[in-house]
Amino acid sequence: MSKQKLELTWIGKEKRPKLEPRILLEDPEKSYHAKHRVSEDDIFDNRLIFGDNLLALKALEQEFSGKVKCVFIDPPYNTGSAFTHYDDGLEHSIWLGLMRDRLEIIQRLLSEDGSLWITIDDKEAHYLKVLCDEIFGRGNFVASNIWQKRYSRENREAIGDAHDYVILYAKNAERFKAIRNRVPITGEQAKIYKNPNNHPRGRWRGIPMTAQGYRSNQMYKITAPGGAEHYPPEGRCWSTIEPEFQKLRDAGRIYFGKDGNGQPNLIRFLDEVEGFVPWTWWPHEEVGHTDEAKKEMYALSGKEDVFATPKPERLLRRVIHIATKPGDLILDSFAGSGTTGAVAHKMGRRWIMVELGEHCHTHVIPRMKRVVDGEDRGGVTEAVNWQGGGGFRYYKLAPSLIVNDRWGNPVINPEYNAAQLAEALAKLEGFAYAPSEMRWWQHGHSSELDFIYVTTQNLSHDQLQSLSDEVGGDQSLLVCCAAFHGVTAAKAAERWPNLTLKKIPKMVLARCEWGHDDYSLNVANLPMAQVEMPYAANPSSTAKTLIDKKVVPEQGGLFREGE
Repeated sequence: MSKQKLELTWIGKEKRPKLEPRILLEDPEKSYHAKHRVSEDDIFDNRLIFGDNLLALKALEQEFSGKVKCVFIDPPYNTGSAFTHYDDGLEHSIWLGLMRDRLEIIQRLLSEDGSLWITIDDKEAHYLKVLCDEIFGRGNFVASNIWQKRYSRENREAIGDAHDYVILYAKNAERFKAIRNRVPITGEQAKIYKNPNNHPRGRWRGIPMTAQGYRSNQMYKITAPGGAEHYPPEGRCWSTIEPEFQKLRDAGRIYFGKDGNGQPNLIRFLDEVEGFVPWTWWPHEEVGHTDEAKKEMYALSGKEDVFATPKPERLLRRVIHIATKPGDLILDSFAGSGTTGAVAHKMGRRWIMVELGEHCHTHVIPRMKRVVDGEDRGGVTEAVNWQGGGGFRYYKLAPSLIVNDRWGNPVINPEYNAAQLAEALAKLEGFAYAPSEMRWWQHGHSSELDFIYVTTQNLSHDQLQSLSDEVGGDQSLLVCCAAFHGVTAAKAAERWPNLTLKKIPKMVLARCEWGHDDYSLNVANLPMAQVEMPYAANPSSTAKTLIDKKVVPEQGGLFREGE
C-alpha cells in the first residue's frame, strides 16, 4: 500500500508572494556599543532590524542561509481580536498563509543542527504542527513542550487557560539531538542527593545496578560486606561486567545500604551530574510565568500592560541553553519587547531581532542599551552573571528598488545612491556585494572568477571592449547598465564571451512584487471597503444597506470575504 502524504489545505494556499530581497541600511545613530570591552568574548555585530519581518527574513536569506543555530518566535496567536470582521475559516486561512511564508525562509536559514521554537496557544497549535510537518518534515518534529504560563486559577472560562505550547522542530532531528544541551539541575531536584555514609566527596544518590535482559557475563554473584549474597532479579542482569564492578567497589562507588547487606547501588555524586535530558513539562517555578514577565517589563519601562503576552527571561534562557552554545547565532523575527535579544546577549550568543512596531524604538532599543551598559539588573542577569558589554547595529529595510515615475513607468528608486543600487542588484542576481578597492568594475562576486558590475551609464562599444579586456579571458563579468549602444545582446555575447549584459531596470521587473512594504500578520489596520449589498432582510423595505467589509491581502493580491 502506497503512503499518502497528508497536507493542510486553506483558502489561498497556492498564492505565494514574490518577495523583494531588499538590502539593509544601517543607521549609526541608533546603533549602540559599550564604551569599553568588558571581556574578550564581547559581541558587537548583533543586528536589530526595523521593518516588515517577512521582507527582513528575505533580506537575511542570502547572507545567513544555513548559519542560524536557533530561531525563537512568538507570533500573533490568532485569538480573533484582529479578525473580528471575518468568519473563522477566513481568519484561519490568512494566519496560516502568512505563517507558511515565514517558516519556509526560517527553515532555509537554520543550520543543519539548528532548531525552531514557536510559542503558541491551543487555538492554532495543532494546525501549526501540521504546517511545520509539511515544511520541516514529520521526522524533524522534536517536541510540544508545555509551558505553565499561569500559577493561579481563573474562573471566567469553562476550563482555565494555564499553559502555552513551545513547539520544537529541528532542521535535522538527529543532528540536533547530538548537540542538544542538558537542563541544569535545580535546587529542588538536588534534594534527592544526600550523604548517609558521610562520604568526603559530599552528597550523592544511589543508582540501581541492574539492566533489562540477559547477558551471561553480567549474571555473577555479588557478596555484600555484611555477607548477604545478591543475584540480578528475574529478567534482568547487572549493569556492568564483574571486573568493572570490582573497580567501582574498590573506589568506594558501591553502596549496600545502612546495614551493609542491601542490593548494590552505584554512587553518583552531585558534583558529577551534568544535568537532565530536557522533558516537555516546563513548570513556572523553572521558567517563569506571565506575571513575572509583566513585572520585568514594568521594571524596564515603568508602564503597565505595555505588551499583552510578554515572555519571561527565564523561558528564553531555557530555550537558548538547550539549543545553543556561546557564540552561536539566534534569530527572533517577532521581537516584540526584545526579550530574546536581551537574554541571548546576556548569555554570550550572537543575535538578530526584527520588529516592525514603533516599540522597536520606544522599548527594544532602550532595553538593549541597558543590557549593553550592564544596567539591566532584572531577568536572568544575576543567574548568568552578566556584567555588560558588546553592542548591536540598527538597520532598516531599504525602500523598494523599483517605483513608478509620474507617468506610471517603472524606474529605479531615486532614493538609491550608486552604492545602494550596486548592492541591491548584486543581491537580486545572487552575488555577494563586495566592492573592490583595486578593480573599479568589481562590485561583487559569486565565485572567485565571476563578478558583477553595476552602472547607470549607457555603455558604448568602445567602453564594453575596454571592460572585456580588463576582465580577461579567465574571468566573467555580469554588466548591469542603463543601456548599451552599437551592438545587440546576441552580438555582444559573441564578441565578448566574458561579459553578460543586462539592462536596468528591465532585468528585474518581473522578479518581485515591487513597492509592497507590509506583509504584516496584523490585519486590523486593513482598509475598509464600502460594498453595496442587496435589499435588507425585511422584505417590505426598499432601502439598500451599505456595510463595511474588509479587503484582505491574499499573498500577492486582494480578495474579499465571500468571493
